[in-house]
Amino acid sequence: MAAKVITVAQQKGGAGKTTLAAHLAVAYTAMGRSVAAVDIDPQQSLSMWYRLRGERFGDAGAGLLVNQLQGWRLKNEVDKLARDHDVVIVDSPPHAETEARIAVRSASIVIVPVQPSPMDVWATQPTLELAAAEKVPALLVLNRVPPRANLTDEMIAQIKESGAQIAKNRVGNRVAFASALAEGRAIGEVQPSGKGAREMAALAKEILKKAQ
Repeated sequence: MAAKVITVAQQKGGAGKTTLAAHLAVAYTAMGRSVAAVDIDPQQSLSMWYRLRGERFGDAGAGLLVNQLQGWRLKNEVDKLARDHDVVIVDSPPHAETEARIAVRSASIVIVPVQPSPMDVWATQPTLELAAAEKVPALLVLNRVPPRANLTDEMIAQIKESGAQIAKNRVGNRVAFASALAEGRAIGEVQPSGKGAREMAALAKEILKKAQ
């Protein structure tokens, strides 16, 4: 069976795109899936995390591979990785140029992290339009959600007005997500029984079910 290709895309910086990509990669690895991630974000944060992971633990994680790619090789490399892995995650650049479009076009599903703020909600529109143009389903993931339910509910109402699909599972605003990455790990490895780890595991399962 061909791999599920999950492209994480968001035009607004600071939405937690790379944090989500890294944690999903580890979550799927923990499920026993072979996972490849492709880093096409010019900031190369996912690649740096993966190198740190390898330096600190010797093995960057059984079944987990991260490649840094740019340019015309992207589509061929994603297709190749999809033949050899169960899940391919693409951390895309924060713009809608050629590479981002190829990443979306290659995907089974596009994951759009969005923080519960008006600017983040507004910034999702170009990514949703790109996914629609490429006829790829998009799923918005509420990320870094604070305990202020009223604000979150208001943002959800705005998102629903756009017709976008919202993931049932959301990710809370937890310092542990960033601190785990700073160690070359993911929250499920640092706090395996914590609420953050449960949130990420549930989200990973939901995304996999929705991927075509």
